[in-house]
Amino acid sequence: MKIRAIIIALVYVSLSISLFGQDGKRVKIFGNVRDSEGNPIELVNVSVKGTIIGTATNEKGYYSLSVNAAGDSVVLVFSCIGYNKSERIIPDLSQDMRLNVKMNYTSFELDEVSVTAHRVRMDMMESLDAGRLKILPDPSGGSIESLIVTYAGVSSNNELSSQYSVRGGNYDENIIYVNGLEVFRPFLIRSGQQEGLSFINPEMTENVQFSAGGFEARYGDKMSSVLDITYKKPKALEGSAGVSLMGASAYVGSAAGNFTQVTGLRYKTNRSLLGTLDTDAEYDPDYTDLQTYMTYRLTPKLEADFLGNLSINNYNFIPRSRETLYGTARNPRVFRVFFDGKERDRFQTMFGALTLKYTQNENVQYGVQVSAFNSREEESYDITGVYDQRIAEAGTTTGEVISPLDVGGYHEHARNRLNSNVANAGVFGATKINAGNTLKFGVNAQYEHIIDRISEWESRDSSGYSLPQTGSAVNVISNLFSDNKLESWRYSAYIQDVFKFRSEKGLFSIIGGLRGSYWDYNKEFIVSPRISAGFIPNSNQNLILRFATGFYYQPPFHKELRITEQDESGNNIIKLNKKLKSQRSIHFIAGGDYTFRAVSRNFKFTSEIYYKKLDDINPYTVDNVKIRYYGENCAKGYAAGIDMKFFGEFVPGADSWLSVSLMRSRQTVNGTITVPMPNDQQYNISLYFQDYFPGNRRAIINLKGVLSGGLPVTIPRKGWESFWHRTPPYRRIDIGFSYQIAGGKDAIMDRPVFRNFKNIWLGVDVFNLFDINNTNSYYWITDVYNQQHPVPNYLTGRRLNFRLSVDF
Repeated sequence: MKIRAIIIALVYVSLSISLFGQDGKRVKIFGNVRDSEGNPIELVNVSVKGTIIGTATNEKGYYSLSVNAAGDSVVLVFSCIGYNKSERIIPDLSQDMRLNVKMNYTSFELDEVSVTAHRVRMDMMESLDAGRLKILPDPSGGSIESLIVTYAGVSSNNELSSQYSVRGGNYDENIIYVNGLEVFRPFLIRSGQQEGLSFINPEMTENVQFSAGGFEARYGDKMSSVLDITYKKPKALEGSAGVSLMGASAYVGSAAGNFTQVTGLRYKTNRSLLGTLDTDAEYDPDYTDLQTYMTYRLTPKLEADFLGNLSINNYNFIPRSRETLYGTARNPRVFRVFFDGKERDRFQTMFGALTLKYTQNENVQYGVQVSAFNSREEESYDITGVYDQRIAEAGTTTGEVISPLDVGGYHEHARNRLNSNVANAGVFGATKINAGNTLKFGVNAQYEHIIDRISEWESRDSSGYSLPQTGSAVNVISNLFSDNKLESWRYSAYIQDVFKFRSEKGLFSIIGGLRGSYWDYNKEFIVSPRISAGFIPNSNQNLILRFATGFYYQPPFHKELRITEQDESGNNIIKLNKKLKSQRSIHFIAGGDYTFRAVSRNFKFTSEIYYKKLDDINPYTVDNVKIRYYGENCAKGYAAGIDMKFFGEFVPGADSWLSVSLMRSRQTVNGTITVPMPNDQQYNISLYFQDYFPGNRRAIINLKGVLSGGLPVTIPRKGWESFWHRTPPYRRIDIGFSYQIAGGKDAIMDRPVFRNFKNIWLGVDVFNLFDINNTNSYYWITDVYNQQHPVPNYLTGRRLNFRLSVDF
């Protein structure tokens, strides 16, 4: 490879000398390339026709190249995947000149619908269209994450939660940025019912980028994925409002001189959806989120940005009874519980950030960021239940019973409190060394102060006997107590170089970087080298090849530090393990994209194979969405698989995609047992499909379907050393029907009542179309012999949702 690079360099040098010898004067052609909407286009190939002289545009659409000023005409060729090729003739080139070019999307007209191809990407980040969420059937209430889970390598087995797993990792291994700032979520949440709204407001979102692995050094210390969100900077007054059975939202954006702002208010209540669960209860969830993003240009070169968020999630739950029919057709069973008591939870978070950005010139930019996060979390419940498990009549769907198996009762109690404060300050910068080389860097310091108070226990009895029995004494079956305080500082820095160049073989993009961090709590310093490369061959510019590798450490946060020990009275006490070190994942990823046209439509096929070597694992178990860590680096393992995505116009004029993922992940715990990772899904098939009603382009159907393998689960508080089995496969289809009442160039929009509106949509969703019982977790019954038996906790059933949205 080195020899080839030397030969290519010598060819360039020889050619340059030859050209210079013909005429000593060389001139520069430079300019910007933009699309039809005025947006800069990156990675446009700019070449002199008939020669190997060429370059590529940077992220701002800028290019620059030098040619021989021979007085003859020069033809420049501009080409990029997804755009029509363009040529510009310069009749007499004798001095430096600027040449700006506008490129049009590759498109064709189909019954007044313009269909465009897809933009090129050479790095490991994939773009998403947040605008699809407006008509996407989403039980979680409209979140960016609901679209991400349809992408290859990403999965979710809980429609009530915005959490997702990427290539075998858990949700804590994913990092989320909004406008370059890492955002956090509450820590005590243990079920999807409690979770509320995602931090990201889709209405305020302009750009979404996601990577399932192999991401750059500028992104923080997580092992699985990165989600990078950029909020809007409106150019004029705009806004939207929506209402549905799931809640309501409103958004307004404006611009006045040097000032812009976007503000969004969301309210969610999934009371109607929770009514489809097996537990008959009084559900009173209440989730509210207020966000604002403001920018002000202090001078032509200096800009100040502010991002603020207030989120209040209340979850009140008063259960009455539950009846769950489970088992097989030949051996059906019914589990019945009568409850007393209630649960009251409150999660309040506040986030604020200020950014100052100074643009020295088009090649140099740097800035400073400060942010603060506060979370106050309370979880309180006292719930008693009397249950019986019986053999049901074969073939029953209503729970007719034949004979009892177990009877018993339980009492669950918790008074949990967690207060967390995270403050962050850092500097960042970017310097464009030349047209194909950009250097980026950042330094950051983070202060954490967390107070954790946990007091929870559970008692059980079976057939009148309290469990467990220890002679004449009676103990609770489980308890957990903590009184911990964590105060620490983290420091991190990164530097990375983005280098793009062209050879006679094609266009290359290389991103190499180094990231380091130090945590004063466990005195650990880690270094993470990362590199990725992309290549577009000249012989076939519809093909893009990519490769990435690197070290991805995940320093522990408060939750990972928890380790449980027993005191002299047998109580389980949570302590913080100061010796716990970072988990490590070494990524190896290879793949590519191939774009093509078939039956007069645009398509793209993407595929990646990956292998992740995992060391110093902190094992964990998952119950619903609650993750319980061992608190020790006592395992090692791996994750390997292949992700495929077929993206295109399955129906003319409408983009859809099908994602297929196959994987295998294993961990060896304490050097003795080898078991699957908790998110070892084995297979995942997801579909996003869009269609129009025949003869009516205003009526749209959106379908989201998921079929994924079951996940390994263990008995709570027992760990992987005892017993595990897999849940049944997760199968779900949500479908939405949307009708555009008004929008575009309709005559109706000229009427006074509609004149100020851009679009008006009316829709109806059918969640869980086939009413499939999906298992998310288990309730474990304890018999008189202290043996535990699982009863499935089913997720939500079929439910209708009506919605109305307006854009102005």
